Order: sequence, then C-alpha cells, then structure tokens
Amino acid sequence: MTVLVASTVVPSLLGESFGSDGPLVNDTIELGSSVLLVCVAVAVLRYRLYAIDRIISRVISYAVITAVLAGVFAGLVLLAPAILPVRGPVAVAAATLATAALFNPLRRRVQRAVDRRFNRTRYNAEAVVAAFNSRLRQTVDFVGVQGELLDTVHHAFEPAHVSLWSAAGNVTPGG
Repeated sequence: MTVLVASTVVPSLLGESFGSDGPLVNDTIELGSSVLLVCVAVAVLRYRLYAIDRIISRVISYAVITAVLAGVFAGLVLLAPAILPVRGPVAVAAATLATAALFNPLRRRVQRAVDRRFNRTRYNAEAVVAAFNSRLRQTVDFVGVQGELLDTVHHAFEPAHVSLWSAAGNVTPGG
C-alpha cells in the first residue's frame, strides 16, 4: 500500500504527472518492491514460517505433473489428426479435455510418490497406523487394544504425554 501511495504522490510532488513512466516512478516502485521482499524474508526467518521440505516436495510434484501433462497434451494434439478424423480446434479441444481429466489422478499418484521420498514422517505414521489397524482386527482383549493404541500413538507421534479415557477406566502408561 505504501508503495502504491509513494509511486503516485512522490512523483507528482516533484513535477511528474500521474501515470507517467518516468525514472522517479520506476525507481519508487523498484525500491518499494525490494523493501517488500526484504520484509517478507525477515518475517519468514524471524517467525519460522518456512517448511522447506514441503516446498521442495510441491515444486518437484508440480514440475513432474506439468511435464507429463504437457507431453500428453502435445502428443494428443499431434497424434489426434493422424489417428482420428478430427482436425484443428476439435483436436485441441479433445486433447484439452483428456489432459484436464488426467490432472487429479496424476497429481495424487505423483504426490504420493514424492511424499514417500520427502515427507517420511507422514508416510511412516501412516504405515504405523495401518499396522495397528491390522493388529486391531485380530485382537479381542479390550485392555490389549488400549495398550496397543497407546504404544502406536507413542511410536507414530512421540507426544510428551498420552492418556486414554474409556468407559473401562483411565489408562496412562508412563508419562
């Protein structure tokens, strides 16, 4: 907001007209943009607003998805006229629809594969919960299930304290 006000008020005070493309307007906008970038960088570093592994994961995922979808689109646009009797805009429209239909399934698969590589804690927690689920199906003893659940939560999330409230009573293993 300050950059917008400064880029309109300061040049007009010094003789340049509003909306002009003079050097003073350009310099004010560049200075304001630089200050904005520095402020964002300070906020990210000071308040730890970064999750670099998540950013890398998303960049890799969307780069792979974009490359695959661009290849599919180009292939369909080039091959559709050779295989099918459609030409021109119809081939492009069909390729666009096919590529759009592929986006969500492809995104889910690529994201899952990339998350296995970069987001191991989430993947490991999911594996622990799946293993608990399979053990739970074979267990009939309620006290055994409570102990298994508490052990699974400890292993997957490593909380400082775990307690489980149930109708059978409060179970609190080691703090």
